[in-house]
Amino acid sequence: MPKILKLVVWLIGLFLLIILIQYPMQNSMDSWQTWSLPLAGKTIVIDPGHGGVDGGAEASDDTQEKEITLTVSNMLKDYLQQAGAVVYLTREGDYDLAQDDTKGLSRRKTEDIQNRVAFIKEKEADLFLSIHLNALPDRRWKGAQTFFHPGREENEQLAKAIQNEIRRNLENTNREALAIQQVFLLKYAEATGALVEIGFLSNEEEKELLKSTSYQQKMAASIYEGILQHETNQAANR
Repeated sequence: MPKILKLVVWLIGLFLLIILIQYPMQNSMDSWQTWSLPLAGKTIVIDPGHGGVDGGAEASDDTQEKEITLTVSNMLKDYLQQAGAVVYLTREGDYDLAQDDTKGLSRRKTEDIQNRVAFIKEKEADLFLSIHLNALPDRRWKGAQTFFHPGREENEQLAKAIQNEIRRNLENTNREALAIQQVFLLKYAEATGALVEIGFLSNEEEKELLKSTSYQQKMAASIYEGILQHETNQAANR
């Protein structure tokens, strides 16, 4: 056999050997990365409250709820994606989910919330979180709090896990997770979910915290850790 032909055969053999060695190693690495991520295989919808013409709660300096909910939701999205989850936001900018030609704030809000429920169902979410802020005429009130629809055990467990992490990490609230009947999203979205009111814009001290990037990051991290704790508890009970 001519030397050049032997060299070609040898190179082809070497190339095939490298492929055969690398293929199972690559598959093994992909499998290891997938199984090592705590939220791999989970689809999670984050719902930043309000948007567009509906600014939500408003602070004394005109800071609007819709701005902070979107910022915190994006931070939470980053945490969840790094843990392996597929994450969708009901909105990614300053808009609501009503049709462009829907007139009147009340009609837009009704259509908006119905479309948020439909979005959660369409994405076949395993979990959803709706992020909001509070405001009351009495400016004494402060503290983040989670809510769940009554009679749904897993929703209650999720809300409590998140509330526990908020209390532990931020150390500025003694509030507990509460059942609430009147929230349309919690009632009609079929996936496991919770509403997180991350604080009061009407409280001057908490307003400044809620506007702070570092505090927003801590809040997002606390919600994320609550989700992880919930998933760990669910896996242990299966």
